[in-house]
Amino acid sequence: MPKTRGTPDFLIVFCTLALLSIGILMVYSSSAVLSFHKFGDYFYYAKRQFLFAGLGIAAMFVMMNVDYWVWRRWAKFGLMICFVLLVLVLLIGVERNGSKSWIGIGAFSIQPSEFIKIWMIIFLAKYLAERQKYVIYFTKGLLPLLALVGLAFGLIMLQPDLGTGAVMVSTAVVMLYIAGTRLAHLFSLGMIGVAGLIGLILAAPYRIKRITGFLDPWQDPLGAGYQIIQSLYAIGPGGLMGLGLGMSRQKFYYLPEPQTDFIFAILAEELGFLGGATVLCLFTLLLWRGMRVAICAPDLYGSLLAAGIVAMVAIQVIINVGVVTGMFPVTGITLPFLSYGGSSLTLMLTAIGLLLNVSRYAK
Repeated sequence: MPKTRGTPDFLIVFCTLALLSIGILMVYSSSAVLSFHKFGDYFYYAKRQFLFAGLGIAAMFVMMNVDYWVWRRWAKFGLMICFVLLVLVLLIGVERNGSKSWIGIGAFSIQPSEFIKIWMIIFLAKYLAERQKYVIYFTKGLLPLLALVGLAFGLIMLQPDLGTGAVMVSTAVVMLYIAGTRLAHLFSLGMIGVAGLIGLILAAPYRIKRITGFLDPWQDPLGAGYQIIQSLYAIGPGGLMGLGLGMSRQKFYYLPEPQTDFIFAILAEELGFLGGATVLCLFTLLLWRGMRVAICAPDLYGSLLAAGIVAMVAIQVIINVGVVTGMFPVTGITLPFLSYGGSSLTLMLTAIGLLLNVSRYAK
């Protein structure tokens, strides 16, 4: 276990808090109309987001001060609990927007698929650090991990939640590559993954509609192409400076989920190209400092842990912004630190706390 502990990376803290502040502001701006019509309170979603942010910052502070090696000892147990929750959500979960991904607890609910993203990173970092010499072998090194990640992906797909499953699998692949897995093995797995993805798309009619809506949204402007069209209608008028904070038109029941998956479209509409570019620059700076932490970590476990967290954040940002700008088919992925969502925000801040703890030992 590393002994010399310094101060956490200031730029990671700054970028995280800046993005979080922008997120709370944009959750209020994008959801005020919906909040009032649905709950009679303009601040309903904003207040809950502020509460989740407080819980997340507290978790981030704890994780920043608890040595990251402690979680190595709990990797297997934590992952087992996550698998139990994934099974439990299929039995007693709450269905929203066609996906049974939440377990309700009083007025709040948790999303087990968000938990397993974090614990899978912790477990893979531990496993790969302890068995790095075996990762070049398919049977002894790669196959057990593929079975584990595949089982988790299968349970997530039963909800179904393709977006979250894709983020988890992509993060695992990045960690395997960094640990030294042969490119030939990863390429073969990639081909199998593409074939499997095509199969999943063909197996669900709504996914086929999303693909056709992505390729030509104007073929079905009131159906499969509706979200993409409305998102672009939000981004386009924003121009360079935006329409002004709170002046979005698309949040008036034109753009679905303006406070969650499509919050970046509302941000671009109200704050323009400069606002959107500022957010992307903050993410870029955060990811750069995160990779620096991974490179300078004192041990392989810490390096893989940091790299996995950075990969998870980067993949979610790429997918979310890609969907909002019409570059990817529509899928339910939140924008880290900005989108409304308790489990997603709290656990993302928890992951940043882990990254900051590794940064305290970085060389």
